[in-house]
Amino acid sequence: MKPIWIVDDDQSIRFVLEKALLREDLPTRSFTNARDVLDALADENDRGPQVLVSDIRMPGGSGLDLLEKVKARFPGLPVIIMTAYSDLDSAVSAFQGGAFEYLPKPFDLPKAVELIRRAVEESQREEVAEERITEAPEMLGQAPAMQDVFRAIGRLSPSNVTVLITGESGSGKELVARALHKHSPRANGPFVAINTAAIPKDLLESELFGHERGAFTGAQTMRRGRFEQADGGTLFLDEIGDMPFDLQTRLLRVLSDGHFYRVGGHGAVKTNVRVIAATHQNLEQRVKDGVFREDLFHRLNVIRLRLPPLRERREDIPMLTRHFLQQSAAQLGVEPKRISEAALAWLSQFGFPGNVRQLENICHWLTVMAPAQLIEPKDLPPEVGVDTSLARAAAPEAASASDAGLVAAAVLDSVSAPGATPRPEVSTGLVPASLASWELGLDADAQALLATDRCDVWDELTRRFESRLILAALAATRGRRIEAAQKLGIGRNTITRKIQELGLE
Repeated sequence: MKPIWIVDDDQSIRFVLEKALLREDLPTRSFTNARDVLDALADENDRGPQVLVSDIRMPGGSGLDLLEKVKARFPGLPVIIMTAYSDLDSAVSAFQGGAFEYLPKPFDLPKAVELIRRAVEESQREEVAEERITEAPEMLGQAPAMQDVFRAIGRLSPSNVTVLITGESGSGKELVARALHKHSPRANGPFVAINTAAIPKDLLESELFGHERGAFTGAQTMRRGRFEQADGGTLFLDEIGDMPFDLQTRLLRVLSDGHFYRVGGHGAVKTNVRVIAATHQNLEQRVKDGVFREDLFHRLNVIRLRLPPLRERREDIPMLTRHFLQQSAAQLGVEPKRISEAALAWLSQFGFPGNVRQLENICHWLTVMAPAQLIEPKDLPPEVGVDTSLARAAAPEAASASDAGLVAAAVLDSVSAPGATPRPEVSTGLVPASLASWELGLDADAQALLATDRCDVWDELTRRFESRLILAALAATRGRRIEAAQKLGIGRNTITRKIQELGLE
């Protein structure tokens, strides 16, 4: 780990912090003024600090000026500003400049160490997130369901086989199609996408196959369709289940021999295209309903690839959230915002009916609307269902033991099963007496699972219970694992191991 840099012209402050951090096995490096820090950062061989702790008033440059210059070079570096109680205006300026937190003087040493440790954890999370984003910019996912998708992409990419991608709206079907194209022998060819549900029926035929001049009113020139545009590459037909029935016949012909006719044309056009189709609908049912051709279904359904909804890969939500926050900040030209463990816990229990697209939109909203650099539960949009009274109860300054119990009960009651939407009673901020015993919900879930042919009901319910209990404890302690472990009555190593095993990182 890189050292924690301490910047203060007061030798006693430096000495006390150095000794306290060394006792915690945290390496340190000290400076007496901002100029020396900037010189060290200019050294190409210096990897910089893990966390920077700086006084606000020093000879040779203020801590706020240092904060501005450091953030310009290391935007993700947590900076803690030390300031006197009478210096609250400076504290506000520190937050506006992107400080992680401010430390009022005189400070309580254990609290200062705890704050620095939180900053270290934040810095390490940001490093891991940036590394993952660099390694996998196309698609992100550590959940087993997504790893299966990645393996399938790896197997299917070298071939020209037709692929049918199924999944709910917003789950990222076009990203999968683009990945299949990018890693295929056709990668140098065009990737052409068309949403068949978004184009009016009378225009869709021309969009797909093109038209000759004079084929219909307004056709003043010959136009190449998407099949011709994708020649030598990949054509992605999104929402194929909504394609009009009469056009399905023409599509079947192209898939059979690669030939088609432009609208109004008399000469066959030959194209060499790999077709990848996608739908959120049940095509088998649409075949039974007589609105989708059975022979076309079998032609498309050579290889089927199911993309899981976000509620089935909740362990990916923290990684995706940080990725989208960085992405939104880059698009808007602002500094990326950080998100607390408590806010991540609330996001992780949300059902996300709009899937990854909805999470991306929420992150864009937070980048614009969240008032501070650190996003807390109270900053989340109303659609997530965070009750402000519960969000305040999660903060240690305002939470009593009974408040924390309400938070835990509300979280457990609202997410008794993966993908479950929060029950209406949770939105009021209190769990009524009729639902005070969450064992009723557990009993119902157990009965439902036991009625199936599953043989892992114990493991499944235990995993759900432990996950929600740990998330509730983290929400009540604003992400502080040691304090959460103490409240739960388990050891620090136990909660760390459980977080890893349950995919709650």
